[in-house]
Amino acid sequence: MLLAIDVGNTNITFGVFDGNKLKATWRSATGVHRVSDEYASFIINMLRYRDIPNTDIKDAVLCGVVPPLVTTFDELFKNYFDVTPLVVGAGVKTGIRICMDNPREVGADRVVNAVAAYKLYGGPAIIIDIGTAITFDTVSSSGDYLGGAIAPGIAIAMDALFNRTAVLPRVDLTYPKKAIGTNTVAAMQSGIFFGYVGLIEGVVSKIKQELDGNARVIATGGYAKLLAEQTKAIEIVDQDITLVGLRYIYEMNRT
Repeated sequence: MLLAIDVGNTNITFGVFDGNKLKATWRSATGVHRVSDEYASFIINMLRYRDIPNTDIKDAVLCGVVPPLVTTFDELFKNYFDVTPLVVGAGVKTGIRICMDNPREVGADRVVNAVAAYKLYGGPAIIIDIGTAITFDTVSSSGDYLGGAIAPGIAIAMDALFNRTAVLPRVDLTYPKKAIGTNTVAAMQSGIFFGYVGLIEGVVSKIKQELDGNARVIATGGYAKLLAEQTKAIEIVDQDITLVGLRYIYEMNRT
């Protein structure tokens, strides 16, 4: 079995593949100061909970935007699974051409998402990852990674309102009953929710114009489903797209 790991700024997503089948997934909060032994205990316990013997894990692949944790997981796999993980980065085959001024600047998770989107849905495609940041990644009809856009994430916006103002409270993101909030919490929820729906619609519209108006739009990330329910700009919600992309890249580099 293959263990795929996506190390994000806020969450770490784990997936176990049995061949092409995604057998189990789970998430953990990202803890940059946690050592490999702590993560190993967590992974082994979760495998046991899913009735998967840790000895069944024969290979591993990971991508990450938190460099210290990439090192931590590399150490973990070698010590606890006797496996050297494939770390997505420079020199790894992805099957996709990166048309950026500096290809090394592109986050590994964005490349992984682009690979999966093109394999699963074809191109052109726009992949929106609604996480700590909101990233818009664009794939051409021939499978080239063209670039995209980056905006502050929803949690960052909510934290900024709470931390940078004297009286505004911390709020949860829910679908507002109406745009005109009649109390402070409702007004904040409206501004954040409809503001980000508008942001997504606006960026998608501009990208589509540059692609001659044609592209599939796939969303992933914590708030993807909630926002997709309120905008036609998002066609598909795929919460496993990064894990699937990791499996594709692992297969390309398998020797």
